Amino acid sequence: MTNTNGPDKPPAAPPPTEQSASAGVAPGTGRDAGAAGAGAAAGERSANAAGAAADANAIGAKEPATAGTKPATAGTETAAGTAASSAAAGTAAAAESAVAARTGRAETAAPAPSAPEAVAAAAPGKRPLVHRHHWLVRVTHWANAVLLAGMIASGLQIYNAFGHFGRRGGPFYPNPFDGKPFPHWSTLGGWLGAGLNWHFALAWPFILTGAAYLLYMAFSGEWRSLLFRPSDVPRAVQMQLYYLRLRKQHPPQGKHNALQKGAYTAIVLLAILSVLSGFAIYKPAQLSWLTALFGGYELARYWHFWAVFLFLAFTVVHVALVLLVDPASLRAMITGWYRGRFPSHD
Repeated sequence: MTNTNGPDKPPAAPPPTEQSASAGVAPGTGRDAGAAGAGAAAGERSANAAGAAADANAIGAKEPATAGTKPATAGTETAAGTAASSAAAGTAAAAESAVAARTGRAETAAPAPSAPEAVAAAAPGKRPLVHRHHWLVRVTHWANAVLLAGMIASGLQIYNAFGHFGRRGGPFYPNPFDGKPFPHWSTLGGWLGAGLNWHFALAWPFILTGAAYLLYMAFSGEWRSLLFRPSDVPRAVQMQLYYLRLRKQHPPQGKHNALQKGAYTAIVLLAILSVLSGFAIYKPAQLSWLTALFGGYELARYWHFWAVFLFLAFTVVHVALVLLVDPASLRAMITGWYRGRFPSHD
């Protein structure tokens, strides 16, 4: 059989017709014509590449085996068809470019994001890592926690020496622990004299670190985020309802919620009350005016004792809520840096 297309020169792919090359050109703008011309040139390059592929197939057809002649011809025809398709695709791209140029969207058009990308873009990210607590706040916080624990234990040792509130022989003030000594493991000192020494030794660092904390709060302006105001009362009620599971949504808050502000303000006042009543007991003769303000020595000792249990109640509730509601705040009090569910400012 004889190859009708000739062994040496396969038929060239038909070039794009003038009608196809100019299909996307709208009269009136040079930019449209340039876009269409670029598309037509791309189609012509595709046709030339297809023609080169056809030449390679034709060279392979020179083998004497007749069985390979027809496949070579078929390959040539396929390459020519591919070239025509590429030219048509280039012309279509030119037409789209011309339309985009007319509407002014040629440079601003962008492919639509896939579904996963759109979801990732819409998903909120983590809160930024922010510096929440100054080093002085952290040091005084943990120092006062340790010092307060030692003062409570030594205070219970002092109480065990006389487990009543009132003059000897009575009458005594109401006290659920009246006449009941506290267990040895909860006390510090072992006997009255050692308990007094521990208590006074720990009291001075407690006062100094507390004063340093209050001075920092006053001069830095951070007291504004801790002070409980009358306007915080409604928010405190809503927060209490949330803790009692009578409200589903956590009320919005800043660095601290209204109940935290109330607790922190109260604990500072309680610390001042403890220090003043302690001085009234420590120096009842020298500070007789201060002792008289508390109603005398026995009442000063009574209020000083009950401050211990208010401190204990605050500590238990404070630690429980930190762990249950916002554990990140515990890390912030250690490292100073916070990334949690709440803002770090008001």
